[in-house]
Amino acid sequence: MAKLTALLFFIMFFIGTDTFLISPLIPTLQELFDIPTQYAGWMVGAYALGYAIFALIAGPLSDGWDRKNVMFYGMIAFSISTILCGLATGFWSMILFRFLAGISAAFTSPQVWASIPVLFPAAKNAKVSGIVMAGLASAQAFGIPIGGLLASTHWSYPFYVIGVFSLIVSIFIYFAMPSMKPIQDQTSQLTLFKRYIPLLASRIARRSFLGHFLFNSGFMAAFSFIGKWMSDRFELSVDQVGYVILFLGIGNLVGSFGGAYVIQKFNRFNTLVAGFIIAIVCFIIVPFVPSVAAFDFVYFFIFLNMGIAYPLIMGLLTSLNPTIRGTISSLGNSIMYAATTIGSGIAGVIYAAFNGFAGVAIFAALCFAGALFYFISSGILHNQSKTKAKLAS
Repeated sequence: MAKLTALLFFIMFFIGTDTFLISPLIPTLQELFDIPTQYAGWMVGAYALGYAIFALIAGPLSDGWDRKNVMFYGMIAFSISTILCGLATGFWSMILFRFLAGISAAFTSPQVWASIPVLFPAAKNAKVSGIVMAGLASAQAFGIPIGGLLASTHWSYPFYVIGVFSLIVSIFIYFAMPSMKPIQDQTSQLTLFKRYIPLLASRIARRSFLGHFLFNSGFMAAFSFIGKWMSDRFELSVDQVGYVILFLGIGNLVGSFGGAYVIQKFNRFNTLVAGFIIAIVCFIIVPFVPSVAAFDFVYFFIFLNMGIAYPLIMGLLTSLNPTIRGTISSLGNSIMYAATTIGSGIAGVIYAAFNGFAGVAIFAALCFAGALFYFISSGILHNQSKTKAKLAS
């Protein structure tokens, strides 16, 4: 069990690292490919777009296939497309390879969340989900420093290193991961997009996914403008902002590893409600803190909450219907990337309109409040066995 847990951790770590990898490289690639600033962000957006679109297709497809095979071939494709990014000769070739990397990740990472309830007993799910989330948290904390360190020698090295290590991980998937063939029932016979019908028809699922969308919109809206606000307010350099984000990423890690214990002690309902209320209060306070140290202290709790809440939410969502876990996981991931795009876009408008972070923080707080309302009103937090029965009926 420990080997499988470690394998899932590293899958999410390398996919997550690739997601954040290009951020410190944008100035270098912008100069190298001679592209204007307003188009440079497309190299990030291409990955997110590929992921968001194809996750909706990958989920239903994977529910009819052996999840091990989907994970293996998806990781192979991810490795190759990431290595190709290091071989890009211009802007459009980089866009293409980043788009392909996003597609590959869309097939691979949802299988991780969908496989946890299959590979591990129910009592271990929260702990394993927390460790898997720690893989993403580690990528968030260390992805930018790793990318910057490797790129200091040559801009292509980060892509080669992540690609090669991802290839090694795919080999471990082939030899260590057990087969996870689909459950055969009436749901498994549904065509591609009809697999979403049980979710769309369920009030529980609709409200839960709306809560998931608002949760990610609020978090990513604020996260996207941390660097700019700290530069504007405290006049920090890019390197100094990176160290701040590294510290906050540690909060995410702590939450990921300690989440299972917290949930076991206080139960899912109390954990999510208390965590969201604390995060809302922190969002309201953080624009008015007097120093960088105070900012670190307050925002640390937001990242801590993210580390606990995200695996808890994904665990609840993937348990809605055991026969379409891949569909649910892919939809959850697609919603996360869509929320990232929409939330950061709205935050940019708010930041410019109100000339500061206060409006963005209030927007994030409102999103968290809305998310909490929909999670509670959906009923998904109260009794998971009843929830499954209602969704299946």
